Amino acid sequence: MSDFAPAQAQAFWVIGPLQSEWRHLDLPPLAPDEVRVRTLHTGVSRGTETLVYRAQVPVSEAQRMRAPFQSGAFPHPVQYGYVNVGQVEQGPAALVGQTVFCLFPHQTLYQVPASAVVPLPPGVPPARAVLAANLETAINALWDADLRMGQRVAVVGAGTLGLLVAWLAARIPGCAVEVIDIEPSRAAVAQVLGARFSLPQQASGNADLVVHTSASEAGLGTALRLAAFEATVLELSWYGNRPVQVPLGEDFHARRLQLKSSQVGSVAPAMRQRFTHRQRLELALSLLTDARLDALITHSAPWDQLPQVMARLAGPGAADVLCHRIDYPAAP
Repeated sequence: MSDFAPAQAQAFWVIGPLQSEWRHLDLPPLAPDEVRVRTLHTGVSRGTETLVYRAQVPVSEAQRMRAPFQSGAFPHPVQYGYVNVGQVEQGPAALVGQTVFCLFPHQTLYQVPASAVVPLPPGVPPARAVLAANLETAINALWDADLRMGQRVAVVGAGTLGLLVAWLAARIPGCAVEVIDIEPSRAAVAQVLGARFSLPQQASGNADLVVHTSASEAGLGTALRLAAFEATVLELSWYGNRPVQVPLGEDFHARRLQLKSSQVGSVAPAMRQRFTHRQRLELALSLLTDARLDALITHSAPWDQLPQVMARLAGPGAADVLCHRIDYPAAP
């Protein structure tokens, strides 16, 4: 096949609230400055992608929420996603054969500008690289938080993002990190990553930094309760179009708490002169050499089962799932 020949692919689309399907796609001829990538793995971003799947993206955020290579528009039909690991089959010679990460949706074969893919560093398995987007968010969060050596850190919400925040914080000398969640089963993973685990009623409190990732009102209330005098509560949860009540009464003001948001779309101000978006992603990928992080990938499924996977993740019975990886076949 010529490098410039068209090709065929399958693309995953959300076609309505709680409805999805795979669609056939004809790729155009490859442009000289593009790469054609065969997907090896994608990852489901549970928080954001289930909100998209439920059609809960606020109208006010429809443009800001667009993924880099999204097709369609919210609420639906839309092709959404940003965790893709694949192998370059065609394109510039320096990239052909390389395994790369790209902020691309779930699709068997795709083509993008060569500048949009980031080669995996040595020592990072492709199957683990699906954690890169969440890790990039966690890095940005700790930049926003200005975490310092010796501080006490509480992370409320032991999902993939919360546990990655805890793992990063535990690597900072002198930091005592406690993960808080209502699911006791998350204790083992937290401990593997270097953090203590507590149920909400058993949490130590008096934390210098509290990072909230549970996307629940109860979790946010717990986060505020655990903060020490003049501590920062960093909100990483995104609630979509759900209204949220924040308990700012009682001693919130007396403790002079700072409630701060963090979001990955912009590089944290303190690091913006040093890091571009691509450099931040490269940093995240470089940190994925730690085999302990495999504990975060609790589930995997073949690509053609993604509609069933999304239905399960959007339902009430997925408390055992952290990162769900989707696996694709090798080139025919």
